[in-house]
Amino acid sequence: MTQHDNVFSLTDIKKKADKIQIFDERTIDEEGKAISFVDQMALVTHYLQIKDLGVEVPYAKKAEDILDSWCDFATGGKAKEQVQDAVREGGMALQQYLFPELFQVRFPAQENPSFTFIDLFAGIGGFRMAFQNLGGKCVFSSEWDEQAKKTYYANYGEVPFGDITKESTKNLIPKQFDVLCAGFPCQAFSLAGKKLGFEETRGTLFFDVAEILRRYQPKAFFLENVKGLVIHDKGRTFKTILNTLDEVGYVVPDPEIVNAMYFGVPQHRERIFIVGFRKDLGISKADFKYPEQKEVTKKWIDVREENAVPAKYYLSTQYIQTLINHKARHEAKGNGFGYDIIPDDGIAHAIVVGGMGRESNLVIDFRQTDLTPTTRIKGEVNRQGWRKMTPREWARLQGYPDTFDIVVADASAYKQFGNSVAVPAIQATAEQILKTLKHYGYIR
Repeated sequence: MTQHDNVFSLTDIKKKADKIQIFDERTIDEEGKAISFVDQMALVTHYLQIKDLGVEVPYAKKAEDILDSWCDFATGGKAKEQVQDAVREGGMALQQYLFPELFQVRFPAQENPSFTFIDLFAGIGGFRMAFQNLGGKCVFSSEWDEQAKKTYYANYGEVPFGDITKESTKNLIPKQFDVLCAGFPCQAFSLAGKKLGFEETRGTLFFDVAEILRRYQPKAFFLENVKGLVIHDKGRTFKTILNTLDEVGYVVPDPEIVNAMYFGVPQHRERIFIVGFRKDLGISKADFKYPEQKEVTKKWIDVREENAVPAKYYLSTQYIQTLINHKARHEAKGNGFGYDIIPDDGIAHAIVVGGMGRESNLVIDFRQTDLTPTTRIKGEVNRQGWRKMTPREWARLQGYPDTFDIVVADASAYKQFGNSVAVPAIQATAEQILKTLKHYGYIR
């Protein structure tokens, strides 16, 4: 990364943040260890977004120290006072000196929010998208996948903090916020997994959520997981979760399995939603109603790419034969596993990561006439129109607008959208949470 005259360009950061190093005495943590540049970005981007919000920022001094360090790097110390003044004045002034790109993000935070929230296991920000759309401002985000952090930063101008299981990360959460959001990792509870639940490390991450609720006591929370959580270990796992939420001080209306296809996306995606309100607010279970799941309004054709997609998304003849053979073997055993082709007027299966994730949502598309292979394949590109959905189509299936910036390679993009929440279903439920809080006067 190069030094610029009065400009600290973030273009390189989007591409090479994990390779950049800016270290001096101001970028050392309390344990005497150097703070990685990605973690420096998390501290600074969070600080700049919430410093004028009136909330206590636990890491304000460290963020300001890092800004000083960056200022010296960017300007050689020539414009330090001007940059410091710009930091104090706010985002627009700061752009002129140090961050010409930081505030030109796709989905900026709310200027005058009616409530605040935190985004745990943030992924690419599905919860954030929904709650920002409803007038909220995120005051803390956490995600440990580095590729997901790049997508999150590109769209929201904020680098999430890292591992929320660490006490040092929990301590960075502002003391006051209104709603906790978490799509905590679901692999341990999946119907298709080994169903180890709390015996598996990923299963215990729920207890980190519970600890944050116990410690910070936000007004409400919104959790999302796979529907298999409800029946895992004959229901004992789910009972443990509900008992724990009660113990940390929350009233929990009966959780509900919500299907995204009833909220404007053509994807059959069922997830368990768990909502809770702090007991001392006087909100009862009956005061909250999940949104009605009425009708399907979109079909696959409604989210298909407008133009012909590149040949790389079309399957090879040899791979198609492999899929056909694989499905036939399972059908002979009475199983329903294997590829599936979604008709134009159909509804996609839930998009998932790994296994047959992409092959379970194949489509027929004859619009591409140039089927010259652009990647290494066995055989040739098929002429029957069989192709995978594109990352942008997966984004649409999850309710992300086309302005959402996909900045990672396809493999990472599929993973990120497959792991994401369906934004419209989250937003419809979030609206009900906020409606309840507003009714009782706890948010404006």
